Amino acid sequence: MNRWKSAGTSYAGAALLAAAFFIIWEAGARWYDTPYILPAPSAVLQRLWELADILFLVHLPATLLVIVTGLAVSIVCGVGIAVLMSRSRAVEKSVFPLLITSQTIPIIALAPIFVLWFGYSMWSKVAVTVLITFFPITVGAFDGLRAASKDMEDLLRTMGAGSWQIFRKVQVPMALPSFYSGLKVAVTLSVIGAAIGEWLGADAGLGYFSRRMMTQMDAAGVFAPIVLLSLLGIGLFLGVKAIEYATTKRGGRRS
Repeated sequence: MNRWKSAGTSYAGAALLAAAFFIIWEAGARWYDTPYILPAPSAVLQRLWELADILFLVHLPATLLVIVTGLAVSIVCGVGIAVLMSRSRAVEKSVFPLLITSQTIPIIALAPIFVLWFGYSMWSKVAVTVLITFFPITVGAFDGLRAASKDMEDLLRTMGAGSWQIFRKVQVPMALPSFYSGLKVAVTLSVIGAAIGEWLGADAGLGYFSRRMMTQMDAAGVFAPIVLLSLLGIGLFLGVKAIEYATTKRGGRRS
């Protein structure tokens, strides 16, 4: 009970700032009366209500499928490469520079290439999502595995433990906090990646719908899916926090 009360108190300041921001936005939008340029938050919520059926039943599931698929690919491949780099210095020196290089390429420049390769299918958006989420997951897992206690590993070896037992009982538990830190960054970036992919080439999804509303000069309609994308990112982040707390018993206490 005290933990929830403390959390509520700690986030009160953020809630007040957000409320002040939206009040100023609402007042400014009503004062200048420019709904085609900057709609008021109340107009955006009204438009979101009007478009709820198509947004929640068609475009939100399409975006969520892209995000989940991209994250799944990034987790499997990223953790696998992190394990290989932690086990082999040669693999680390060969792969890690390529990971760094991949982050220097503008995503917005590669997205059209993925559309050329995969068309308007889901996989062009998944490719963008993987590219933008792969790095934090891989680096987080690798740093965690590399930070495992050498003294604990040596102790287990003297007790007859094999490499697999050391990996499972020492390296994995100690790597989880770093892995979850990278994953929390990745889930928020995954929303951006999916939206970018849908914006540049898609026939469904929240990013696609926002672009379609822009061509119709519907400013409130442009903001409506953006609100859902923001809430989706927040929900995914909180979901990872909940999984982190359940599996490490420390995510909640650190907050």
